[in-house]
Amino acid sequence: AGSKLREIFDKINNLLSGKSVQSGGRTVSVTQHPQALDFVFYKLAEKFVRQGEEEVASHHDAAFPIAVVASGIWEIHPRVGDLFLAHLHKKCPYSVPFYPALKEGISMEEYQRMLGYEVKDSMVEEQDNFLKRMSGMIRLYAALIQLRWPYGDQQGTHPHGLSYGWRWLAQMLNMEPLADVTATLLFDFLEVCGNALMKQYRVQFWKLMLLLQEDYVPRIEAITSSGQMGSLMRLKQFVQKCVQEKKISLPTGALQPAFWKS
Repeated sequence: AGSKLREIFDKINNLLSGKSVQSGGRTVSVTQHPQALDFVFYKLAEKFVRQGEEEVASHHDAAFPIAVVASGIWEIHPRVGDLFLAHLHKKCPYSVPFYPALKEGISMEEYQRMLGYEVKDSMVEEQDNFLKRMSGMIRLYAALIQLRWPYGDQQGTHPHGLSYGWRWLAQMLNMEPLADVTATLLFDFLEVCGNALMKQYRVQFWKLMLLLQEDYVPRIEAITSSGQMGSLMRLKQFVQKCVQEKKISLPTGALQPAFWKS
């Protein structure tokens, strides 16, 4: 509910602002230790990214309430934003977007970690699980760049707004695609953020969508094996439908004005 979200936001904001808050049956304040505020900034940013990786990965709609709180906190406490991006880029290099190359002297295990895979006891996680986590983080990012905390002063601009999404999309289309990963993340990103980008960039956006349909999807297709067709078909059908209908619907789970009255 909207009222619950306000409660969570206020508690985080109060903690970062040096006020005392109740947590786990105790009263805590960042004034209790000279490095407490730095520690809390770091852990909070890490937790936001982890929520993308875990909660949003399992429940796509969760991207919006988490993102709107993160966006509002970022606006008041810019350090959280810097650390959020640092954690996000480390866990999901595709959010830069960046595809790490295998360099001389790097072990295969280390390289897989650089690509975002979890490696435990030399065992690399399953591809499905990996893609699910990357999707969760990209969806959170795509929600965050379009949302603002509705109770802020709204005087300045969004601390990390839609222009970053536009840049991400343009850069993705300038890179050689990776099988499975590129199609999955483009679909996730456009499903969450396509409507907002369409409204903001209009003609330019549709030019980019045509480029995606006519040039980039075939390039993904050329490197996709039969076992990886699912993510490509999803992206292909989505882009085709959008270009045909000349619209992208609001994403499911988007926060409507009525939500804040709940």
